[in-house]
Amino acid sequence: MLESVSFDQLRMFVAAADEGSFSAAARRVQRTQSAVSEAILNLEAHLGVVLFDRAGRYPKLTTEGVILLADARTVVSDVDAMKARAKGIAGGLEAELTAVVDVFLPIEAVAAFARQFRVQFPATPLRLYVEALGGAVQPVIDGRVSVGIVGSLPSLPPDLVKERVTNIKFMFVAASNHPLASYRGVIPKEELARHVQLVLTDRSTLSQGREIGVMSASTWRLADLFAKHAFLLNGLGWGGMPHHTVANDLAAGRLVELAIEEAPPGGLPLPMFAAYRVADPPGPAARWMIEFFKNCRGGECSNEMAQAAASRTS
Repeated sequence: MLESVSFDQLRMFVAAADEGSFSAAARRVQRTQSAVSEAILNLEAHLGVVLFDRAGRYPKLTTEGVILLADARTVVSDVDAMKARAKGIAGGLEAELTAVVDVFLPIEAVAAFARQFRVQFPATPLRLYVEALGGAVQPVIDGRVSVGIVGSLPSLPPDLVKERVTNIKFMFVAASNHPLASYRGVIPKEELARHVQLVLTDRSTLSQGREIGVMSASTWRLADLFAKHAFLLNGLGWGGMPHHTVANDLAAGRLVELAIEEAPPGGLPLPMFAAYRVADPPGPAARWMIEFFKNCRGGECSNEMAQAAASRTS
C-alpha cells in the first residue's frame, strides 16, 4: 500500500503538524479543510498507522506520527529542492547574485567562493552579506537575497527550502587562565552556571524566546563573533566558537577546549544549509554557489573542490 502514498498527502501531513489544525493547514496549502482531512485519513490507511489523535479540540500527533513526521519532512524538502533546481536550470542567469552567509562559515571558504565566482560569472555582480543566527535567515525570508548559507537555528520557516551543504565543528572554550580551564574531568552544568557565558546575540527575532546553547544564568551578549573571540581571549567568560576561529589559539595555548557534558571532544558537528524561498528558486549563479559549498569539507574549499563545483554546474 505504500506505493499509493502521494506527495500531496505528505505535504498536508506536514502542514497539519506545523499549523496544529486541519483548518490552518488547509489555508496554508490552499485546499479545503475536508480535502486535508480526507488526505490525512487516506495517508493513515496507506501507512497502517494513526498519525493524529483527534479526541481533543485540535488534532495532536501520536507517537507514530512524531516519528513519521521527520521522514515526511525529508521527502517534502527533497522534492521541493528537486523542483526548485529544475526551475533554476530552466531559467536564465541572474542579473545579480544576492546572498547571505552565516558568520560561522570560515571566511577563507567565503573568499575562495568569491574568487572562483568572479572567474565563473565575470559579468554578474555579487552582493554578499555576513550575518549570525536568525540574521542569516531573515534576508532570505524577506526576499532581500536569493540564497543563504545558514546554520545555528534548529528549524527554518516552512516556506523555505533547505539543502545540506557542509558541516563545521563547534566547541566550547575559555582562556587558559580562566577558572574553568583548570577543571579536571567533564565539567557539570552546575559548575558552568557559576561563570559568565559569552553568548552571540541574534539581531533578528527568529530565535526570540529560545536560548540556543545557553547553560549559565549569567550571560554577556555580543552581536559580533569577533568581539566574542576577543572577550574569550581576555578571560571575560567562556563560550562556544567554531573550531576554525580558535584553532590557532588552541594550538598556542591561549584558549583551551572545555570538556562539557554531551559535547564530544574536538567539537560538535554543526550542519550548514543552503536556504531559499520555494517561490523563488536559485538561478544558475545561485545554484553554482550552493554546489560550491557542497564541495567544501568542514568549511574548507580547495582549488580542486572549486573546480569540481564549476564542472558540476557549467
